[in-house]
Amino acid sequence: MTDSETSQAESAEHPIFRLVEVMRRLRDPVGGCPWDLEQTFDSIAPYTIEEAYEVADAIARGDLGDLREELGDLLLQVIYHAQMASEAGSFDFADIAAAIADKMIRRHPHVFGQTSVRTADEQTQAWETLKARERAAKASGPASVLDGVAVALPALTRAVKLSRRAARVGFVWPSIEGVLDKLQEEIAELRVELAAGDHGKAREELGDILFVCANIARDLDVDPEDALRGANAKFTRRFGFIETALRSQGRSPAESDLAEMEALWVKAKVAERSAT
Repeated sequence: MTDSETSQAESAEHPIFRLVEVMRRLRDPVGGCPWDLEQTFDSIAPYTIEEAYEVADAIARGDLGDLREELGDLLLQVIYHAQMASEAGSFDFADIAAAIADKMIRRHPHVFGQTSVRTADEQTQAWETLKARERAAKASGPASVLDGVAVALPALTRAVKLSRRAARVGFVWPSIEGVLDKLQEEIAELRVELAAGDHGKAREELGDILFVCANIARDLDVDPEDALRGANAKFTRRFGFIETALRSQGRSPAESDLAEMEALWVKAKVAERSAT
């Protein structure tokens, strides 16, 4: 075997290329997997989003073993989309890897070029400037400050990104007090629509409240999805305390009442504070 043939054989056994080949076989019209062959970009997209959340969950739990596995699942999603694009003659995994490598080099001139930055904040500003130029170059019409904020993002995350873009050009409350005042204003408007029994307008006002909350998150430099995940975990923990307490009496929450469960909720809060 020549050196060239040896190199090709070694490359074929590289884990990335092995995974690419596994996916090619799964999508092979002759002998492939019937389920995999039926999938499209649209049908796979929800799995891609789900796997990204499972990566975030493993990180939040600090479980590096799970993180390795979940990153593999997420990588498989990239390979899956690449294979379908390759079948359509659009691009393949190598094109994806080359494009992102080029982008990282382009957006880090202080590492790969002659530009210099002194702080992470300076790099963030430079990064956003480069992204804005790239968006303007791609735009078919007049560029908007809000261009490029993906519609498919979780709504709260997208709200933060939209408000952050607007804030960069001065469309922002001067202080968080103004945002909190706006929150109270939106809550009052929701009360009006609820009293009027107008479900459609109440839904709209609720959306306004959530958007203001996203602005508060941006002002505090907090990821609202992460904050809500924390609240969900706290609710789950405290409600579990209620269930355990009632179970010890041979009862379930359905056999209790709000007053009793509220009292147990308070006990759960006290227990948590005592433990910290």
